[in-house]
Amino acid sequence: MSFELSGKTYETDEEGYLQNLNDWSKEAGEYIAGTEDVEMDEKRWEVVNWLRKYYSEYGIAPAIKLLIKEMMTMFGKDKKETQKYLYDLFPAGPAKQACKIAGLPKPTGCV
Repeated sequence: MSFELSGKTYETDEEGYLQNLNDWSKEAGEYIAGTEDVEMDEKRWEVVNWLRKYYSEYGIAPAIKLLIKEMMTMFGKDKKETQKYLYDLFPAGPAKQACKIAGLPKPTGCV
């Protein structure tokens, strides 16, 4: 599968995750978000940028438990509040949907 944006073709797997992580750009992230019915804003970009940084450091997309733990530290909220916040931002699943928008592989353990 693929999509075209600004004259460039982006190859994806059957679920819409980018095949080549180096193809990602903010414009591609916006496009993917649109296919997910997610309107990107500063809060969503904050999560997406954190995910991209995490991936560049560790070479793996974090599972939801780790994402919630790290976001608790970042946002200073408790676990339940953080989990709700992330699901409000990414209703199809914070790790799964945010990683797709970030151009990262599907996190391990996501169905």
